[in-house]
Amino acid sequence: MNGVERPLDLLNNLKGQNVKVKLKGKDEFEKGILLAFDIHINLVLEDESKKPLFIRGDIIEIVYQNN
Repeated sequence: MNGVERPLDLLNNLKGQNVKVKLKGKDEFEKGILLAFDIHINLVLEDESKKPLFIRGDIIEIVYQNN
């Protein structure tokens, strides 16, 4: 499936693209361009103001591709 054999492969395919991130206990989404991630699913997004946003992996529920 599009070169996805492991969960991190999906994140690697999303690098440089717009994503929405659902955080635990929140109804709102964080949105931005996925710049980087690590094995703990910590993410770095570039938000609308072009500032980097660090999101800790243990508070993430879902990462969506934001078309």
